[in-house]
Amino acid sequence: MDDENEDTTERQQRLYSEVLLDHFRNPRNYGSLPSPDIAYEGVNPLCGDRIRIELEIRDNRIKAARFVGDGCAISIAAASLLTELVLDADLDQGAVVSSEKLLSSLKSDIKPSRMKCVLLPLEALRSCVKIYKQPQPGQ
Repeated sequence: MDDENEDTTERQQRLYSEVLLDHFRNPRNYGSLPSPDIAYEGVNPLCGDRIRIELEIRDNRIKAARFVGDGCAISIAAASLLTELVLDADLDQGAVVSSEKLLSSLKSDIKPSRMKCVLLPLEALRSCVKIYKQPQPGQ
């Protein structure tokens, strides 16, 4: 029985690494920006996770990133970590953060069924960047 409990504990530790748990328990950059240049809210209709990413952009670089939302431990941790990874990112450099970079930074064994939880904040960020880069009327 002890071996069985150890196996379960090991699996949980891989799924919820110290990095993931720390970002879930102590989310970085949680809250709204006073006046974001762009914001986008992503929703996972299957589970109800909802993450809003807000960005302040100066000289085509992300100068501030915040998030708000309700979601599982994985989506909150991913949003928190993402807001740290994107600081000072150049919007002209293609993908601001790759899904592989976000996944590896969480240092967790994310199962395919939970991948949407990780990618929801990243999809919201990518939508922010796409909308920001669109030509504005009158320009």
